[in-house]
Amino acid sequence: MRRLVWVVAGCLAGCRGGSSSEPPVHLNLNMDHQHYFEAQEENPFFEDRRAMRPQVPGTVAREQLHEDEHLYRGRMGGVFSDQIPVPVDKTLLQRGQARFEIFCAPCHDRAGTGQGLVAKRGVKQGMIAPPDFHGSRVRAMPVGQIFDAISNGARAMPSYSKQIGLRDRWAIVAYLRVLQASHNTPIGQVPADIAEQKGWTGVVASTPAPKAAPAPAPVPSPGPAKP
Repeated sequence: MRRLVWVVAGCLAGCRGGSSSEPPVHLNLNMDHQHYFEAQEENPFFEDRRAMRPQVPGTVAREQLHEDEHLYRGRMGGVFSDQIPVPVDKTLLQRGQARFEIFCAPCHDRAGTGQGLVAKRGVKQGMIAPPDFHGSRVRAMPVGQIFDAISNGARAMPSYSKQIGLRDRWAIVAYLRVLQASHNTPIGQVPADIAEQKGWTGVVASTPAPKAAPAPAPVPSPGPAKP
């Protein structure tokens, strides 16, 4: 028995640190080797011989019941909505900025002017130039239409619904509105402390401040009451 123990110990010691071109020994195969069907492959088990099975009529897959038209399609009553259906706060805007700079900036650039590196190179080869987000046409778009463009694509831009999650798409829309406001807001609407911190105090406002309403005319006091 002792000799057997030494033999086993010697075998194990000999395997330690060694290398081999042979595949490892699988004492329990589990599911390492199994038969499976690839996309569009034939499966003789079914009558129509299709391995890719269609959805059962009248059923909905988990997490695919998209009843909220506003949230999932950016519409209300079939019309593009101008309201964001998720709470907009600093966290959402920061998330939107991060997603924007990853997925949108290569074509639209970080400022949203449509001068990204991909766009500059693609336009020379016949690519349709992306729009300037600060132009009047895009600024007038409802947020639901912008969400729809991200989800389903527009012109030369493909759909990003697979790369960007639902709420991240709305985060991008919210950040885009902030980005547009930063380029089109009169300096008079910027808080004075922030304008001074940024050195914007000498900038002339793009739109004149509204004039103060004239003071109302004094009302004459009534005379003494007649008997």
